Amino acid sequence: MIAIKPERLLADLRTLAKFGQYKTGVDRIAFSDEDIAARKWIAERYREAGLEASMDRFGTVYGIAPGVNKAVLIGSHSDTVPQGGWLDGALGVIYGLEVARAAQEAGYLPFGVDAINFQDEEGTYLPCLGSRFMIGTIDDAALDAAHATDGRKLTDAIARARLSGVPRKLDPKRQIAFLEGHIEQGPRLESSGNKVAVITSMAGIRRMTVTSEGRADHAGTTPMNMREDALTPLLRFGSFVVDVFPKLSSGETVWNIGRIEATPGAANVVPSGAGLSLEFRDSDETVLDRIEVAVSEQIAALNKAGSRMSLDVTTRITPTPMDVGIVETFEKAAQDVGYGHERMVSGAGHDAMFLARKIPTGMIFIPSIGGRSHDIAENTKDEDIVAGCVVMARAAEILACGA
Repeated sequence: MIAIKPERLLADLRTLAKFGQYKTGVDRIAFSDEDIAARKWIAERYREAGLEASMDRFGTVYGIAPGVNKAVLIGSHSDTVPQGGWLDGALGVIYGLEVARAAQEAGYLPFGVDAINFQDEEGTYLPCLGSRFMIGTIDDAALDAAHATDGRKLTDAIARARLSGVPRKLDPKRQIAFLEGHIEQGPRLESSGNKVAVITSMAGIRRMTVTSEGRADHAGTTPMNMREDALTPLLRFGSFVVDVFPKLSSGETVWNIGRIEATPGAANVVPSGAGLSLEFRDSDETVLDRIEVAVSEQIAALNKAGSRMSLDVTTRITPTPMDVGIVETFEKAAQDVGYGHERMVSGAGHDAMFLARKIPTGMIFIPSIGGRSHDIAENTKDEDIVAGCVVMARAAEILACGA
């Protein structure tokens, strides 16, 4: 039986949080000194657990169970956003360590448990770099072009970190499934009182920029009926989002206008240009398509009325369903250990969405206090951290025993 040790699990999580500690959170962005030090520490913990550990030239850390030809792969990422939380990603990494270690302590299992710590899930240089490279969806051209928002190149960051290990490709013949644990990053579990959410799908994402053209004039001397104000039609479009999106959405659709600006941005100048960013997410591609069509039609209608607006779709990420068998395995595991659970769609992206393209994949969430995440206020009760790992261990055991 794979039996985790709660005190060891919590101690490892708190030790990992010291790498890049920032107030009550962590600042451990990909390829920083703190990030690389944390990854070396993880590799050493893998070795102590009896795994064959290595770190590749991107900083992804692998822990391979010896003496087996098939294994369940468990993990996440230890990089963070700037001034982020101590559990985002790190929780799943330590879950992988603890379950793999407990599996080694349990003795013989038909299949092993491998552990992994992916690099740059947060996208400092290239979102989900480690998991995407592992499944072969990133080429050399993308790696050469990747850079941080301040212009730092990925290739320079790799050189500075002195990383040279050979990246490991996913081996579907060995890794029979991938499991990831994460905090919810939202308030639903805390509200329902359940210990675990079993993820059924990763939501698809549509992200776009809407721009409007006008003409700059003196705001104090140009009559209202003679202005070409770029901002006014953009505000009308924003009102359309607020009023119409609820009618187009499903029960799980979320949307956001995250940026709106006008140029030249002076109180006494009629805006000559304006723009906003719009994003919406849902696990149903038909819902995403329906909303995108409505957006295009609304912009066309505004242009017909005299506006000069344009739409640029910058991101299209297809919804990613989790493996039905893994979903059911997680639900059985939660039932076996006596924890309340529910199904949920993940609105955020995770490494699991890429592994799911190649092998059966599943994911669980545990509660976030106050729904907080990507902030130093991020936290989860110790008992909930332990509960999630118990469910993860039981699910791994079911899979490792071929059930």
